[in-house]
Amino acid sequence: MTPKGEGTGTLDERITGALVGAAVGDALGGPVEGYSPEQIAERHGGRVHGVVGPWNGDAWPTARPIAPYHKGDGHVTDDTLMTHALVRVYAEVRDHLDAYAVAGHLVPDLMTTPRWIPELEAEALPLQRIFLAEKWMVARLHYGHVDPREAGTGNIVNCGAAMYMAPVGLVNAANPAGAYAEALDVAGAHQSSYGREAAGVFAAAVAAACSPGATPGSVVAACLSLAKDGTRDAVEAVCEVASRHTDFESALVPLRRAVAPFDTVGPDYRSPSLGARRPSRLHSIEELPVALGMLLVSGGDFRHAVLGSVNYGRDCDSIATMAGALAGALGAEVPHDWAKTVAESSRLDLDAPARTLAEVTREIFDRDVHRRRAHEAAYTALTGTPCSG
Repeated sequence: MTPKGEGTGTLDERITGALVGAAVGDALGGPVEGYSPEQIAERHGGRVHGVVGPWNGDAWPTARPIAPYHKGDGHVTDDTLMTHALVRVYAEVRDHLDAYAVAGHLVPDLMTTPRWIPELEAEALPLQRIFLAEKWMVARLHYGHVDPREAGTGNIVNCGAAMYMAPVGLVNAANPAGAYAEALDVAGAHQSSYGREAAGVFAAAVAAACSPGATPGSVVAACLSLAKDGTRDAVEAVCEVASRHTDFESALVPLRRAVAPFDTVGPDYRSPSLGARRPSRLHSIEELPVALGMLLVSGGDFRHAVLGSVNYGRDCDSIATMAGALAGALGAEVPHDWAKTVAESSRLDLDAPARTLAEVTREIFDRDVHRRRAHEAAYTALTGTPCSG
């Protein structure tokens, strides 16, 4: 068992831990998404401690006609589908990404190639499963031919872009500032305002978690050094509260209370307030600050961080996706039984995207070194001053 809160592991191990950890968190959170901690405890006779079935049992196909998805039983949701899609884009481009890569590669991937969709229990275009905020990308970029750098303007401001930005952080492992800048560019095709900012900060958090010797505290510090406006304030407020707790049960209410002033959705997650998901420099998505808070509460332990995120409720599949990615990137052990159940139930090879991304990450780093050396040589020629080292 990897010691809690102690950043260890090779690049390959951290990439695998982050991507598998994100998928496991996603699958555990999916069936209780949208409910409160009290509702979750009532439905399950206490806190959720692992993979559970659909909220409505065997009636899941008709219980919510607007979203007839088989959430539960270890099925990943759109968070993981989008994360894996972004890994495929990196595998095609084999370099850093920008908003144009979203238009040229991610959008075609979503709308042209059928893939296994666990919640639909069928092969389908990912476009048929992704949420409205992601469909916006397709409408704006493919049909509207909008400048990719501006396409996110006008979209719902939510965690849609942030939830799948772990690969950006992993490609920029141990370079939070680089991850932040790249994710902001990529997310510009999808989101604006604090939704885009959260994508940058989450990628930075994953990159920081990959640093040798990283801890939950150092990850939060990296986020605070980069985050802007309401996102920074929300992370600071939630993590200050989280630092007083070592058990998620006692932290559930205080963390929600801390993030509430920054969250536009309001107290009833399924009935958002009038000002929900609109641009603002004062507000933040709820998911990222809470995921960072649970990482602190858990001391970096995977089970604790993910179960805290799951039992928090509300958008808990995305919260647990982020917490799982961060704990995995820190080197925390992803429980084998959970990973096995999720992989088998979702009929997905959870390790394959990690192997692909590790290979691409090395290629990108080599390109970065070559570009840096070329810059150094040019600068030396211009100034006559040799570069140190």
